[in-house]
Amino acid sequence: MTTTLPDAKPRMTHRQVLEALSGLLLGMFVSMLASTVVSTSLPVIIHDLDGNQAAFTWVVTATLLTTAISTPIWGKLADLTNRKALFQLAIVIFVLATAAAGFSTSPEMLISFRAVQGIGAGGLAALSQVLMADIISPRERGRYMGLFGAVMAVATIGGPLLGGVITDSWGWRWNFFVALPFAVLALILVQTTLHVPARPKKKTSIDYLGIVLLSAAVSLLLVWVTNAGTTTTGDWADLANNNDWWSLTTVLMVGGALLGALLFVIVELRSSEPLIPLTLFRNLTFTLSVIASIATGIAMFGASVFLSQYMQLARGATPTEAGLMTIPMIGGLLVASVGVGALVTRYGRWKPYLVVGAILLIAGATLLSTIHYDTDFFFVSIYMFLLGAGVGMTMQNLVLVVQNTTRPEQIGVASSGVTFFRSLGGTIGVSVMGAALAARVIDLVGDRKDDITAAIMGLGDKAQYWGEQLQSGSLPKVSAMPESLRVIFEDIYANGISHSFLIAVPFAVISLIAIVFLPNKPLTTMTTTERIRASEADLATVSVPEAMSSLTATEPVRATTDASAASATSPHGDDSAAR
Repeated sequence: MTTTLPDAKPRMTHRQVLEALSGLLLGMFVSMLASTVVSTSLPVIIHDLDGNQAAFTWVVTATLLTTAISTPIWGKLADLTNRKALFQLAIVIFVLATAAAGFSTSPEMLISFRAVQGIGAGGLAALSQVLMADIISPRERGRYMGLFGAVMAVATIGGPLLGGVITDSWGWRWNFFVALPFAVLALILVQTTLHVPARPKKKTSIDYLGIVLLSAAVSLLLVWVTNAGTTTTGDWADLANNNDWWSLTTVLMVGGALLGALLFVIVELRSSEPLIPLTLFRNLTFTLSVIASIATGIAMFGASVFLSQYMQLARGATPTEAGLMTIPMIGGLLVASVGVGALVTRYGRWKPYLVVGAILLIAGATLLSTIHYDTDFFFVSIYMFLLGAGVGMTMQNLVLVVQNTTRPEQIGVASSGVTFFRSLGGTIGVSVMGAALAARVIDLVGDRKDDITAAIMGLGDKAQYWGEQLQSGSLPKVSAMPESLRVIFEDIYANGISHSFLIAVPFAVISLIAIVFLPNKPLTTMTTTERIRASEADLATVSVPEAMSSLTATEPVRATTDASAASATSPHGDDSAAR
């Protein structure tokens, strides 16, 4: 008997895969560029909009928060409807919100548009991985994931540099418009080059209650973390005396977050189409990858946010110079992601690279927690390179190993699940690091109040101006300060930022432990589409008359072996695997 797979097609050639990925790659480039182009100009933006450290943190956190919350929603939709159309919708949402942010006149307005931007970013992050799994097998995916790593690295290098030049030349608002032409081109490429196999029609059911509960729980937690221990008004001396970590507000916010999380779990267990199927946590690979991804998110987002602040507030760099100074970290990410991706594809081994990557994360975060305003930049560059290499080795490969062991019909929610927890880890990490930085700066300003006062009094006719600037509570522009005052605040911010990096160290250690215990399963050579077809062929074979049951007793088509994969993908429906 011959078993023919439904709609079996020959495997795509390398050139066809590259053509199909071009739109996805450009879409990711747009997403990364629009995010990173403002990273070096954020201190300038917040200063111009009269924002404080909390506003600085929330401009970043708002995007990460909505990215984290929307990622599992996009992933669920990917399992239910047209993935290509969803990816195009995500591009449109992201770019329109980014352009609108360029017209912001207050920190609150900017934060709102950045929150909408995060919804589109969640779709781009989740759907690019799901669409890649549709056309490329896990074993082959390594080198193509390396391309995504390369695109991310180029955008992360070019974004801050471009953003610095734009800010210094034409003003920071133009940073938000630069991604528009790339977005239009990405939409055209996705429409013309990406052709994914048609999926069977499914009844779409969205877990709206789960979305509300998840959003409420995460938002309450982040608002508490960002604001506890600090205030948003008052001068620097007054801020040093504030401490409300154990106030009634804390009880209400943390209690509300815990209640929301508990209700979310209950709803997900009872929902027919859960936002995040909790059954995924029965898969040891998924559970451990989620734990490891949290630390990766903290390192990746925390470093990108606070290293830019370090360069400008602790070393007096301009936005353009700050972009140039973060190149070592992006170089590490680029070398590690492209190199490791090629090695994974060639040899099929992935675990050693993840272990090394986790070790580099620990080393990079630990060393960055020791930097001062006058630390030799050669050593700072090495520390950044180590952290970037650690992120490059772990970020994409954690999604890869999850896709390798997940049932094909759950690829969307599983991939977005890992991405969600990485974004959530990054969101919470940035909030905690930002709160720690603000609290540390406040303490140090209080400790050095006499030095600051003496420096201000020595400025003559400019003393009143700088006194008013510091009393406003807004984020200072350190590079514009007089020398006597600048040195003090450079030391304060360097101390605060290095202190915040300590928070990432224990999470990096937990990530290493989780990766060590990951089951070392070989990568399959079948795409998600082929695995679905193989599964359908299994069902068709099992349902044949009893007289033919002897041919199916050995489970003819399985996605877990390369031999059966070859027969499953044969366009002629060869029945050799059924014997």
